[in-house]
Amino acid sequence: MLSKNKIKFINSIKKKKYRDAHQKFFAEGEKLVDELLKSDAEISTIFATNEWLEQHQQIIDKKSITSYLITNEELKKISALSTPNKVLATIKIPEIKYNKTEIAQELSILLDNVNDPGNLGTIIRIADWFGIKNIFCTKKSVDLYNPKVVQATMGAIFRVNVHYINFQELLHDFYDNNDFIIYGTFLEGNNIYHEPLSPKGFIMMGSESHGISQQWEPYIQQKLFIPHYPDTKKTTESLNLSTATAIVCSEFRRRLF
Repeated sequence: MLSKNKIKFINSIKKKKYRDAHQKFFAEGEKLVDELLKSDAEISTIFATNEWLEQHQQIIDKKSITSYLITNEELKKISALSTPNKVLATIKIPEIKYNKTEIAQELSILLDNVNDPGNLGTIIRIADWFGIKNIFCTKKSVDLYNPKVVQATMGAIFRVNVHYINFQELLHDFYDNNDFIIYGTFLEGNNIYHEPLSPKGFIMMGSESHGISQQWEPYIQQKLFIPHYPDTKKTTESLNLSTATAIVCSEFRRRLF
């Protein structure tokens, strides 16, 4: 049986202040927890139905994870999903660092004040698909361990490093690197399909409402724009942030072939 204290604890870490206090977050559902078990993440506990536990007992024992058998009714009491799905795990929040030398040799995504959990989660999934290892977020961006963000990543959260950082320091560190370019997406930018693109650099994407903040514009070395088709026809004002990020990442990676 799931104790009242365990129910209270899991429900508490749905809020950021308690995640920060306990340094724990949770992931739920078969897909997410299966990806979690393949990762190096430090799993604290697993709460699951009998069916799921029977299928995964071997790996749970191998990793020495504490697990609890719970009923579907108990799962509903701790789930953040409208339709709970067999399993929920609590995980220790990792300490994520980055290596400047490695960053200088690859492509990374910068997200300026992204507010929507679904967008952040989807962008993490996009980065995973296109082999982008690091995402940098301004500190005002939505929390990585928000349950809606975690769910939207579909497991990519365990493979992509997300850093919350002072952008001014980060941009200053890389601005004068000769073969490292800082890109940004703007409505007044140049057609991305006509621009030279490097396999090393930062791709900065702005917030859903305001785009890239004016304070970062001086650091942008190449402004990019995703054109609409046909260009003579009036279309929607802008693309969804995660959709735009997918298009931009796809074009960067296409140039490698």
